[in-house]
Amino acid sequence: MFSFFQRKNYLVDHLHGFVDIHNHILPGIDDGAKTVEKSMDLINGFSELGITHFICTPHIMHNYYDNTPETIKKAYTKLRSALESNGGPEIKIDYAAEHMIDDNFEHILETGNVLPMGKEYLLVEMSYLQPSYNFDFAIESIAGKAYFPILAHPERYMYYHGKQGKYESLKSNGVLFQLNLLSLSAKSYGPAVYKTAEKLLNEGMIDFIGSDVHNSKQLVLLKELKISKKSLELLFPIIENTIQTFY
Repeated sequence: MFSFFQRKNYLVDHLHGFVDIHNHILPGIDDGAKTVEKSMDLINGFSELGITHFICTPHIMHNYYDNTPETIKKAYTKLRSALESNGGPEIKIDYAAEHMIDDNFEHILETGNVLPMGKEYLLVEMSYLQPSYNFDFAIESIAGKAYFPILAHPERYMYYHGKQGKYESLKSNGVLFQLNLLSLSAKSYGPAVYKTAEKLLNEGMIDFIGSDVHNSKQLVLLKELKISKKSLELLFPIIENTIQTFY
């Protein structure tokens, strides 16, 4: 008998060994974990899911989170020390950054104050209110520095919703897309983001995934997230690509 209801799968059951390339678990330097203890709570929660490898990506955002390679390394060193003292499961962490394309981005790019992932990939974002006026030029500049630009959570930019041609244009210009796992549920960022995430996934436009987890509430949402078998099958090669690229 045909069923109108697809069986749902818990996403976290399929993330063992995953490399989380986008998160805010470094302590005290952006809107993520505020203390080392909060960082450790998040890492312990992830490790229970079989996720023990992280590239930490705090914001670099002019006039909000004016982080530098030095401030990020300091927070990383503090967390690394706590992990070594903890004696828990083996955790592998590295650090990069999530770079806002703002009026200061080109300066930090030119002066070598960006923090790439794996030496080749640069994670970038835009405001949720409006697109960055200098985005296209910034992408050209990133390529000119021999980095591959990765746009964080393209599904969350509401001003692009319904503009499929814009997503296609970004991809044709060499922009890679990183989907937030939490976007695969309407509970996290709302139904419009969920709908766009599903559309980008179904059309094969997603290159990498990350958690973008900032706090324990979001980690609980991730643990509870269920997706269809179809979406899970589409995610498998993206999960594998993320692991293979950044392990």
